[in-house]
Amino acid sequence: MSTTAPWGLAIIHHTGFTYDGRATSSFNEARMTPLSGATQEVRSTQLVVDPNVAVYRYVDYFGTVVNAFDVQQPHERLQVTATSSVESQAPSLSSPLAWRDLTDPDLVDQYSEFLFSTPRTAMDEDHVESLRDLVAGIDLHEGVEAISAFVRAHVAYVAGATTVEATAQESWSRGEGVCQDIAHVTIGFLRQLGVPARYVSGYLYPDTSEEIGRTVAGQSHAWLEYYAGAWTGSDPTNGTRETERHIIVARGRDYDDVAPLKGIYEGPAASGLGVVVEMTRTR
Repeated sequence: MSTTAPWGLAIIHHTGFTYDGRATSSFNEARMTPLSGATQEVRSTQLVVDPNVAVYRYVDYFGTVVNAFDVQQPHERLQVTATSSVESQAPSLSSPLAWRDLTDPDLVDQYSEFLFSTPRTAMDEDHVESLRDLVAGIDLHEGVEAISAFVRAHVAYVAGATTVEATAQESWSRGEGVCQDIAHVTIGFLRQLGVPARYVSGYLYPDTSEEIGRTVAGQSHAWLEYYAGAWTGSDPTNGTRETERHIIVARGRDYDDVAPLKGIYEGPAASGLGVVVEMTRTR
């Protein structure tokens, strides 16, 4: 844990769907509740669904809080609003494992789910030797920074460049993407080098200079954690380590494990309402 003073952040996240007519029923899962852990503490949280229905909460396999709900009445619109109050602190950086330690059979077995490629994170192996040369002679933390810089140099951040269905290889081939894509590509390369890496979904407070009490447009954001003896957060899109401005909501192998709102429904075609995140620094 860092010795700097924690931040207080109030977060409101709006999302949902609208239908071309009436949906007769739907089942949904929302992963929109921040997690309490070593670097952040959730002081309060609430999820409101319109139409008003009962919400059932559980923790999934990866430790993410899931709010599940059925809507068994005709509805033309589904709106979900998550409100949270969180205290967050920048994590400290621990001494990393040596690269050779990553080949330990017990470590490989324990973190195997975050070592093997998924359809989202699979990358061609054309760059494996270049990646090995890139990290030669530097420690694991420095190596992750170098690989993240390598990805940013090739995949430009372009808002709206891809959809949530994009894969790492598609984004790499296009040479552009959003934070989800840059995280997927970086995870794919780290796994090729034997570094356990997992996808993180959450919120990013946009600016360290904003005054306390002012509400600003936050970001629904994606970054990653890699295992270096302890799980360590890194934001390859912005070229930074995880900070007090990063609020963790969900972790998984890739985006498919952490989608903020997903489900099935019976009815006409649907389109997303978009995502609006409002963040207020309270301390």
